[in-house]
Amino acid sequence: MNAHSRDARLLAGSPVLRPWLPGDLGVLLDAYRDPAIRAGSRAPLADEAAAAQWLRAQDEGRASGLRYSFAVVDPALGDGPVGNVALSLPAPGSPSAEVGYWTAAPARGRGLAPRALEALSGWALTEFAGDGLVRLELLHQVENGASCRVAEKAGYGFTELLPPCPPWPGEGHLHTRLA
Repeated sequence: MNAHSRDARLLAGSPVLRPWLPGDLGVLLDAYRDPAIRAGSRAPLADEAAAAQWLRAQDEGRASGLRYSFAVVDPALGDGPVGNVALSLPAPGSPSAEVGYWTAAPARGRGLAPRALEALSGWALTEFAGDGLVRLELLHQVENGASCRVAEKAGYGFTELLPPCPPWPGEGHLHTRLA
């Protein structure tokens, strides 16, 4: 078993970040019906079987210590998840990791994404500091200006322009945050 807190729950002001649960499947499917979430996803979820597999993959990633995905719950919007933040480590002891996030349409424009990303980033840089993690990377498509603003609000500076690379058809931005 990984020495890291597999069952971590993060507090981020009013939103709470918690592991995804099997009962979140419907919320997850609803979120992936949103064209904005599908456009930003490397693997859009088209049906219940794909959503169930995604939930299993989050548990497996947490168990392996290589992926920590958190449902973002904002009590002001109800009891269910309204977003996701995730940390992906390429290998144990890696000096860098990738973060990603999405928010459902009803949660957008409320400052939720930067707060949730800030909580995840602070947790990751503390939790994995002893393993050598010193750099977090966030990638998004150039045309996604909202993601650029979220990255900057959460302390991720623009690092470089990236060429198109499947599955992304256009140029991207790389933002980084250092420990």
